[in-house]
Amino acid sequence: MHVTTIIGLEVHVQLLTASKLFCGCANRFNPDQPNVQTCPVCLGLPGSLPVLNREAFRLALRTGLALNCEIPEFTKWDRKQYYYPDLPKGYQISQFDLPLSVDGWLEIATDEPDANAPSAVAVAPNGEPRRIRIIRAHLEEDAGKNLHDESGRGGDSRVDLNRAGTPLLEIVSQPDLRSAAEARRYLEELKLLLTYLGVSDCNMQEGSLRCDANVNLHVVTDDGRTLATPIVEIKNLNTFRGVEQAIEFECGRQLDEWQRTGRQFGDPGVEKETRGWDADRGVTFAQRGKEEASDYRYFPDPDLVPVTVGPELLEEIRAEIGESPAERRTRLGTIWQLSDYDVGVIIDQGRAFADYFEQVAQSCGDGKQAANWVTQDVLRELNERAISIEAFPVPAEALGAVVRRIAAGDITVKSGREVFRELLQTVTDKLELRDKAEAYVVQAVKSKGLSIIADTGGLQAAVLRAIGNNPKAADDFKSGKQAAIGKLIGEVMREFRGADAKIVRQMIIEQLSK
Repeated sequence: MHVTTIIGLEVHVQLLTASKLFCGCANRFNPDQPNVQTCPVCLGLPGSLPVLNREAFRLALRTGLALNCEIPEFTKWDRKQYYYPDLPKGYQISQFDLPLSVDGWLEIATDEPDANAPSAVAVAPNGEPRRIRIIRAHLEEDAGKNLHDESGRGGDSRVDLNRAGTPLLEIVSQPDLRSAAEARRYLEELKLLLTYLGVSDCNMQEGSLRCDANVNLHVVTDDGRTLATPIVEIKNLNTFRGVEQAIEFECGRQLDEWQRTGRQFGDPGVEKETRGWDADRGVTFAQRGKEEASDYRYFPDPDLVPVTVGPELLEEIRAEIGESPAERRTRLGTIWQLSDYDVGVIIDQGRAFADYFEQVAQSCGDGKQAANWVTQDVLRELNERAISIEAFPVPAEALGAVVRRIAAGDITVKSGREVFRELLQTVTDKLELRDKAEAYVVQAVKSKGLSIIADTGGLQAAVLRAIGNNPKAADDFKSGKQAAIGKLIGEVMREFRGADAKIVRQMIIEQLSK
């Protein structure tokens, strides 16, 4: 028996607009003041009429183009009928048969073999990038949010309609993903692209990026037949790890159920099922039978005119897209001769971080040294301070001046880190330091005596003094205790702060070998 996992994802992305999709209410996360960002339009009150948000449409087009989609010339709006407490109109304005973008793709690197998946589940070969096809990316308005008392004491439920009418872009993939880890990688790459485009902040904690996962298994039996388990849609997953865990669990659950019951997709009475995800228990749970398009009774919205997209608008928006994360990975790896790992770390931190790296690399002329500093020292400081690269106090020009001196052999890496710490502690005017970076770094190196010592005669005398002052350490090293040389190196380095530790070590070894 051979089992293949079949996964398609529906990703809902809140767009970065100032107002909602069809009205002027503020589009912002505001859980502490429920039901204040509402008006007759987003509440669906009689006599109110929607007006399309032009910026939301442009952001959606930008995303569609970046996902290599075809952009039809004509697109329209439809009403999707369903009744739920957080949908005051009783319908959602969406797009059905004529979405604004179709037939695209997003390339990802395939995953490692998934050790947590059922042993019979097949995965794609490791390391082979391939295209995940995109069925469509369309605009729709969000619903509100139901708030339930989950204390277990029978409390009430409430509705916050601040989110009702928020512009959503729904991106639907073909069922091309083959493991939970691969689905996570697709989501990570999609989130990276969306943030590079500036169309969404993709803040999953605030609900700006949510995902529904459609999952089933194709089972090839020993006699060569291929059977499909019933399709399950896992709703409202809002963490990457949650997506991965939910799919892993669901794969195992479906395999167990098929082995126990033999139920297949297409059997009489077997319908698609919607399930939720309980992160605390690590299980999916049944919610309801899955609705089909006919259940929603779609029909064209009579209050909104269709939109025609001309070639001039497409060219204008295409010019806004710029370089994609995938294209930038390739370029940085080629120009600066970086490893895939280094490029991945730089790109995955976002556009501003990659911009910072490029400025440092151009300033110092050494891509590898620049990558080491930004992915280690800079990234560590960002994490410890809980700030973004935009708020980092040391401008790229100043760090580039430090790294350039290290690469030229003017100062040691240790001395460079001392200058870096000085910059972190003393910078009060970032713009002034950026403009005077060279002079500032030169002064810091000079005032701290950090230039590499060229006077080998002076170093030789310091080596002899260190050996004379520490006879036991010298004898221990001669007897084979390699660590003993550290005491001797330390004494020389305290006397000559700008000395190169490697040179000092070699001089001590040569002296003790006589």
